[in-house]
Amino acid sequence: MSIPQSTSRDDPARTAIKISVIGAGFVGSTIAYTLVMRGIATEIVLVDVNHARAEGEAMDIAHGAPFAKMSSIHAGEYPDTADSDLVIITAGANQRPGETRLDLTRRNAGIMVSVARQVARYSPESVLLVVANPVDAMSYVAQRTTGFPPARVIGSGTVLDSSRFRYLLSRHLDGIDTRNIHGYILGEHGDSEFPAWSLVNVAGMGIDEAAKAFDVDFGQAVRDDIAEQTRRAAYDIIERKGATYYGIGMAAVRIVEAIVRDEQSIMSCSTLLEGAYGLENVYLSVPLVLGEHGVSHVLTPDLTAGEMAALHASAEILREAQDSIEGTWQ
Repeated sequence: MSIPQSTSRDDPARTAIKISVIGAGFVGSTIAYTLVMRGIATEIVLVDVNHARAEGEAMDIAHGAPFAKMSSIHAGEYPDTADSDLVIITAGANQRPGETRLDLTRRNAGIMVSVARQVARYSPESVLLVVANPVDAMSYVAQRTTGFPPARVIGSGTVLDSSRFRYLLSRHLDGIDTRNIHGYILGEHGDSEFPAWSLVNVAGMGIDEAAKAFDVDFGQAVRDDIAEQTRRAAYDIIERKGATYYGIGMAAVRIVEAIVRDEQSIMSCSTLLEGAYGLENVYLSVPLVLGEHGVSHVLTPDLTAGEMAALHASAEILREAQDSIEGTWQ
């Protein structure tokens, strides 16, 4: 992948970056809009089974071109995505009334196989970012379908969950800047996710020291409440407005930025674990280093015994989901 040296429209050294977004629903179109506003890509291709929808979203965003950084956005079909540097998959079905999570997983697995085959055909050297839910299982399907090295198939994982966690910590710590709070939600992007309290860092202080410094309570009841608010955030938003898309749009674009700019940034994305924390052949979120070729390092900071147990419990849930769709891509 070519890495842009500058995002300035006047810089002759700027290198072209092509990104394709598969799925032009709320999430996909929000990601495309945010990519344009951040000036990360020089070309963005928006693909959807409803081509008219993709055209409408691309037109709407393109009409704001004079107010954004230099980029070209247009709707297309899969051949138009050829040679993308990075492909973002948001395409997937919503859960039907009465439908189980397992049924939804199987249905979306079929969609993912279809999309991933096209990605492998037209952009075999791309980095693939999966945002479609359930994201851990869909990332597994995408990797198995494409045959790409696991480092190049990344799920958005708990990047947004970790951001929500940091936001809630900030509110409890007198509103200090969330960018000065570091912490991770690990495991599944879903009900079995958990905060790694032992990894929270505020100006070099652990959570207990930070509680003393700010004279606030971070007892177990407070921690449980923050963890529950983090887990329930998407449900609460959906109850109020029907869908979530701004937060995940910003989170996905932050992941993209780290990759195309070769930042070597650390984020809690979903990746295929191959021995880390004693776990094998399961996609879930742990701290990763992201750069030009996708995942460059899988980090394994020390966890408490309780956190390790929670990680393994989450992995078992995800492995069951993977087993339920095994062979979908054949």
